Amino acid sequence: MTVDAQFWQGKKVFLTGHTGFKGSWLSLWLQSLGAEVHGYALPAPTTPSLYAVARVEDGMASTIADIRDAKAVQDAMAAFRPDIVLHMAAQPLVRLSYTEPVETYATNVMGTVHVLEAARHVDSVRAIVNVTTDKCYENHEWVWGYRENEPMGGHDPYSNSKGCSELVTSAYRRSFFQQGNTALASARAGNVIGGGDWALDRLVPDILRAFEAGQQVTIRNPHATRPWQHVLEPLSGYLTLAQCLYQQGQPYAEGWNFGPNEGDARPVQWIVERMCEKWSEATSWQLDGGEHPHEANYLKLDISKAGSRLGWQPCWNLLTALDAIIEWHHAWLSGHDMQQQCLQQIAAYTQAMKAHHP
Repeated sequence: MTVDAQFWQGKKVFLTGHTGFKGSWLSLWLQSLGAEVHGYALPAPTTPSLYAVARVEDGMASTIADIRDAKAVQDAMAAFRPDIVLHMAAQPLVRLSYTEPVETYATNVMGTVHVLEAARHVDSVRAIVNVTTDKCYENHEWVWGYRENEPMGGHDPYSNSKGCSELVTSAYRRSFFQQGNTALASARAGNVIGGGDWALDRLVPDILRAFEAGQQVTIRNPHATRPWQHVLEPLSGYLTLAQCLYQQGQPYAEGWNFGPNEGDARPVQWIVERMCEKWSEATSWQLDGGEHPHEANYLKLDISKAGSRLGWQPCWNLLTALDAIIEWHHAWLSGHDMQQQCLQQIAAYTQAMKAHHP
């Protein structure tokens, strides 16, 4: 199965986190599919932001409010009466969770409760996807990928809060959504990369900032291995999953992994070296030898379930993803229309998706 443009035409989608990096890409994709999108989020988390430079708000309704405000979430969703809820609002950074643990849990755990509680009181909702992370699993640093039935865990507050969000999703599913017309699933994606990400303490944005400044790239953990994937890969998974939930309901109301193929789980050093090669000017990297909070060294996802039951598979390998990022960033530095740049990359990805699913 692929993302079905005919399905999304006219669908009412309530999207939390629409001002963020992933949320902005998903908002543009949904707009291009003809969906009616209502976003709910705090203001864009960075300056510059993809939300601003790609004029994401032009094609959708937007409520700027806090996911921790239960009444505001309820009021916005009840007024819009969506068909589908995609919950992506989060505090998404591991290192920030060490300095802001209470905010991280309040946003990622109680924010999920607020969205699910609002959705169960709006009878128009047919499908809900709660987006968490590959870091929700109890990480044993082993070499094989985590499957959807592995235990939840998480060493740091961010990872653990997303494990908690998964447990909240499971409890709400069994308590409130097993009967009736609403199907609830969760989606776990790997380390997402793409043009328009200006977050602090993320590898690719840090690399691009160093390139722009003509400085050496400084990395903390060159041997850490992650399941890197272009942002459009997991977004295609979320959309495919939402279609199945809407059309077929409870058989798909489970947890799902959306990660890259095994060969694209690469160490940080590999990413830095490839990006240095692809950037036009001379670039290099160095090791940051300071003290840093714990971060996992090895993490992979098993995506065989999504392949066998959803017919979903990755379409862009890691080199293609890095090419798309460099192309996007050069376009931005050259003053191009970044909404069109995003839509062109979405169109190119859609063509690759169709080629993978003839």
